[in-house]
Amino acid sequence: MRLPTLAAIATTTSLLMSACGTPATGQAPEPAPVSGRCSAAPAQFAVGRNADSALENEARTRAGAKTVRVLKPNQIVTMEFNAERLNLSVDDTGRVTRVACG
Repeated sequence: MRLPTLAAIATTTSLLMSACGTPATGQAPEPAPVSGRCSAAPAQFAVGRNADSALENEARTRAGAKTVRVLKPNQIVTMEFNAERLNLSVDDTGRVTRVACG
């Protein structure tokens, strides 16, 4: 069995460290500015109304969200939290029953 040379180990380590994305100065990169943060309160007007593209757009705009999704009963959805997304839960008839961010 052949053992790796010191030069090969140093090269591999250097490549792995450069892939981490931290600048050579040792400082972490600046985080991206947060925008489009959702606030569900202004979009509560949608509860009880039928979800259509106009309502989705108005609710998204009032909430300050970047995106909106309509959640139907028994629909499989991802559960990751997205502070820039408005969720409109609807019943079987398409009427909004709940408005929430995430």
